[in-house]
Amino acid sequence: MAQRVAVNDAAGVKRTSRVRVAVRLRPYIGKEDEKGEGPCVRGLGPQTLEIINWRNATETLQYQFDVFHGEQTTQQEVFLSSVKPITPHILNGQNASVFAYGPTGAGKTHTMLGSQEHPGVIPRAVREVFQLVRIQERDQDEWQFSVGMSYLEIYNEKVLDLLSPSSQDLPIREDKDKNIVIPGLTHTPLSSFSDFDAHFVPASLNRTTASTKLNQRSSRSHAILLIKVVKSQRIPPHRQQTGKLYLVDLAGSEDNRRTGNQGIRLKESGAINLSLFTLSKVVDSLNAGAAGRVPYRDSKLTRLLQDSLGGSAHSVMITNIAPEYKFYFDTFTALNFAAKSKHIVNRPFVRETVMAPVNGKRAREEQEAGGSGEPQNKRLNVGKKAELPSPLHTHPHSPADSSVLDRLLALEKMMLGSPERERLNLLKTVAQSRREIQKLKEKQKELEEKASMLNKVAGGQSAVMGKKDSEAPLFRTDLNLLHRKESTAARPKKQQAVVTPLQVSQVQPLQQCAVVCKPSQALGKKKKHIQKICLLGLGLLLGCSFVLSLHQILVRSLCSRSQTVRRTVVRSPPVERR
Repeated sequence: MAQRVAVNDAAGVKRTSRVRVAVRLRPYIGKEDEKGEGPCVRGLGPQTLEIINWRNATETLQYQFDVFHGEQTTQQEVFLSSVKPITPHILNGQNASVFAYGPTGAGKTHTMLGSQEHPGVIPRAVREVFQLVRIQERDQDEWQFSVGMSYLEIYNEKVLDLLSPSSQDLPIREDKDKNIVIPGLTHTPLSSFSDFDAHFVPASLNRTTASTKLNQRSSRSHAILLIKVVKSQRIPPHRQQTGKLYLVDLAGSEDNRRTGNQGIRLKESGAINLSLFTLSKVVDSLNAGAAGRVPYRDSKLTRLLQDSLGGSAHSVMITNIAPEYKFYFDTFTALNFAAKSKHIVNRPFVRETVMAPVNGKRAREEQEAGGSGEPQNKRLNVGKKAELPSPLHTHPHSPADSSVLDRLLALEKMMLGSPERERLNLLKTVAQSRREIQKLKEKQKELEEKASMLNKVAGGQSAVMGKKDSEAPLFRTDLNLLHRKESTAARPKKQQAVVTPLQVSQVQPLQQCAVVCKPSQALGKKKKHIQKICLLGLGLLLGCSFVLSLHQILVRSLCSRSQTVRRTVVRSPPVERR
């Protein structure tokens, strides 16, 4: 049985490791700018540098990192100060990662790969791993090591296997121990550095590159090299430790206005910038420290770097910058990203599995049985049948072996005990459900008896009253489901109030007005509805009659007033003219 064992400090506190950030300044390429301004960045010491403030050219902004590599720094110095300190963790079952970040044309690929005369971080780190393996194999006989490699690239959000160029887009999965795995990725075992070089160089030629205005050989994808070291114990308890080294060469962020990308190159730069933007969002979320969601799954790059940023790996980020003024804003952005990344804290642990030594136990039994190839248990059984007990086989193991076997037996009992407890709990649940079903059946019988008694009583009463409709039982279970039937009878028409028009010359008094409403044959709600309509019509009729009477009174008053006015006009004397 294999399990993952997390190793803590002696005080019981979990180990933490901050992301180490190193900044490397590329040498000035070409002539000075037209204005003769020179570089915009310069180093102040082994850990500090300054850049001109774009808001005010008379001021500078200072940054401090773990290591600052100036223009004259060699590949050997970069490896010794930044990468070599984390390589021993791989042989102890822990993970480590080194990735280069920066704008396009800043020297990331040169830092990671280098050249034949000046090899970069990747060949130097792999050579260092093989040297450490040889040293530990020489000093520790009980351990054996196996080294393997995998090489992939992320091109337009597709994971491609560089060791197998014919493969398609590979998926990214997470196992039960929350480790990021890629099913179908080629894993090549290695025996020496020359073997690694024979596989790595052809695979590097399969990486997608192209020429832009800023770089003759620009990387169009993110390349990730995985070195896996498995450390196995030859003797009991057969422990196994697995360490991984991620060496990542990120593609640079690009400004399409300066690179002149079009068509496919424009699509590639869009995918690169999107993945780097997601990487910056991950860093911001980790620095916020809140319990919110970290967007690892928004990009395949951040999904693969999940263990390196905020995970369980010893991480080193080498930020490459350029001194020219045309790269000013790219350099300024890269420095701000590096300043935020140095606050990320990882929690590394040892990935260790304990394997049950089945083959070793059988080998010891055969050895103790005298090399006959027959297990010890069979020999003991044969000895009991023949009544020839052998005192040599009563205590075949040493005290150290017996303690190891006792622990293995206890582990086996613990593993076998959990299914037994689950089975007992399941049996208890089944028995309880059966008891509940029995109680429900008893209640159902009681209800059926009561229903039959009520049916009998109802039948007797129907015989006395002589009603045929009550002969049916009170509770019937053989009735069909109710269905709404359409009535064939004609629906009664709604009664409407009829208002006769009134003549102005023949206005009746209010007491003589009446509204005749025919009695409705509808019942219930229809009757009430008709009554409401009648009352409403009556109210309207009374209101109309009242308005008409007022109108008649006003007309009469106006007529009488007009007659008086005419009389006064006729009787008035004529006006004399002067």
